Amino acid sequence: MLRLERRPSPSRFWIASTPLLAVVLTMLAGGAMFALLGTDPLAAIRTIFWDPVFGEFAFYYRGQLLVKAAPLILIAIGLSLGFRAGIWNIGAEGQYIIGAIFGAGVGLAAYPTESRLIFPAMVIAGAFGGWLWAMIPAILKTRFNTNEILVSLMLVYVAEAILASMASGLLRNPDGMGFPGSRNFKDYPAAHNNFLIESAGVHWGVIAALIAVIFAYVLLNRHLLGFHIRLAGEAPKAARFGGVNPTRLVVFSLGASGALAGMAGLFEVAGPAGQISIDFNSGYGFTAIIVAFLGRLNPIGILLAGLLMALTYVGGDAAAAQLGLPSAAIQLLQGMLLFFLLAVDVLANFRIRLGKTEAA
Repeated sequence: MLRLERRPSPSRFWIASTPLLAVVLTMLAGGAMFALLGTDPLAAIRTIFWDPVFGEFAFYYRGQLLVKAAPLILIAIGLSLGFRAGIWNIGAEGQYIIGAIFGAGVGLAAYPTESRLIFPAMVIAGAFGGWLWAMIPAILKTRFNTNEILVSLMLVYVAEAILASMASGLLRNPDGMGFPGSRNFKDYPAAHNNFLIESAGVHWGVIAALIAVIFAYVLLNRHLLGFHIRLAGEAPKAARFGGVNPTRLVVFSLGASGALAGMAGLFEVAGPAGQISIDFNSGYGFTAIIVAFLGRLNPIGILLAGLLMALTYVGGDAAAAQLGLPSAAIQLLQGMLLFFLLAVDVLANFRIRLGKTEAA
């Protein structure tokens, strides 16, 4: 019989290896799923994971990798701060939406003014919108001890309703002949998140994501607040005896993750998406949870995991166009990644043993 035996201490080898093992298992299971859908599994896996980086048209796809990775990394960095402290913000998608609405609102209010101050003001407004939306579960948790998982998740649906209302009402393009959706920021240079290096897909969102990675790394490894975050997650009782303020930690963690998610929403709506629309949100807030755990809640790991997840987006679009794979299959592939990561993660704390279980 197979049985699990707890290790005296977590295995560093398996902690480092399980993300790679999860990726391999995802490819195998994904290949089986593609075969059931009537698609050549090897061709599908090659199109998703190989062609965007090394294929014939890799020069085009590489520019899209950073565009897709930037919001995932930005949101995942914020989530990781809370997750490390045991504070579970599952509603980053809602904060992403509200940040986009706040930032877009500032830009549209200034239309058609041309000023270099408009885009920075939009970034600040986007961060403030995400922070404000995250403060709702933060205040409810610190004042009434509510569950931040449920509150932040339910607020996503409220944010989606606000998005639909804004796209059809207050932010609707007055020259759009009644169709829902705001003005296109690509036609408004002062508010457009334009490419800094177009061939590489570098815009201000990519720069912000890299700054967030550096800031989070320094915070977690060189600052007292980062030590408090790690201590609260690894030893909650020791954190309480050590004088860590739980209220401050909750407000900071949720506020930081909300602000970064709001900035990601602003960079997306002012850049690749181009406008506020009913279907603006694309699930980045939920996918970033996978990125955070795949990167082991480590800023450098999140950077690499964000690029890998972006690869599934870019490669998935290519597979849908070339092989006719449904988009739902790509979403299922991304979900498999988190499932296998959680499944094989048990090896970090347990050994698999063969033999009979001893009677109690």
